[in-house]
Amino acid sequence: MTADALPRQRGFLGQGGIRLVADEWGEAASPPLVLLHAGGQTRHAWRRTGPRLAALGWRVVVPDLRGHGASAWSPDGDYDLRLFADDVRALVAQLDARPVLVGASLGGLGSLLAAGEAPEAAIRALVLVDVAHRPDPRGMRRVVELMRRRPDGFASVREAAAALSSPTPQRPRRDDGEGLRTYLRRQGDRWFWHWDPRLLDSFAGRMDPPGMADRLLDAGRHADVPILLVRGGNSDLVREDVAREFCARIPRARCVEVAGAGHMVVGDRNEHFIDAIVPFLDEVG
Repeated sequence: MTADALPRQRGFLGQGGIRLVADEWGEAASPPLVLLHAGGQTRHAWRRTGPRLAALGWRVVVPDLRGHGASAWSPDGDYDLRLFADDVRALVAQLDARPVLVGASLGGLGSLLAAGEAPEAAIRALVLVDVAHRPDPRGMRRVVELMRRRPDGFASVREAAAALSSPTPQRPRRDDGEGLRTYLRRQGDRWFWHWDPRLLDSFAGRMDPPGMADRLLDAGRHADVPILLVRGGNSDLVREDVAREFCARIPRARCVEVAGAGHMVVGDRNEHFIDAIVPFLDEVG
């Protein structure tokens, strides 16, 4: 399978019957591996990762989260974390075998709660990509500020690329081609990020609500599966000491770091990310 292999598209039903659109690579008989993107992204964040992991013998399923990409928006604008966890449970129940979940940021939080809170999703293992129990508030503010920028959209894809790359100078500048276009939707003569702007109502004022850190740690302890936490070496959301604390307090968790990567580990260092998780996948697979 080549790195640019085209995926199959399939649909799932999330909590409340909401429609989730997913890409899939790999053989139908291969063990399932579900990749869940971060908030404000789409399934295309994994477009280089999916075919690479499928070539290693996995059936890779990559959904758009609710309110993102081609998946449906919450009809009432509710994007509480419990809904993302419920969507993960619903998706897992529609697979024919226990999957490994790989969740980045928001996708990781939903996966962790789905795995460790009742009713616990029937999964094989969990990979958390630069997300733990307590985010650094400075990094969270940067993410929210980036998502709040330009509510009136962009005149061109190139203009969107400049806005995306400017706050993170350690990252290579995004190109203005099809890669970034998959994160945008066209409305009239303007380009907008391809997610429901009401998502920000859920993020505002709830970056680290009271009790959430304990809830996430409890979920990690109750998830009866191996857990790998992949931290970006330059992450401004997950501090090194927080990652160590997470793995120390959860018996079945271990940590690995991808040097030179920020919060968007896969986008920054995709090949290094794959190298970091393959030994873990070999163990659980």
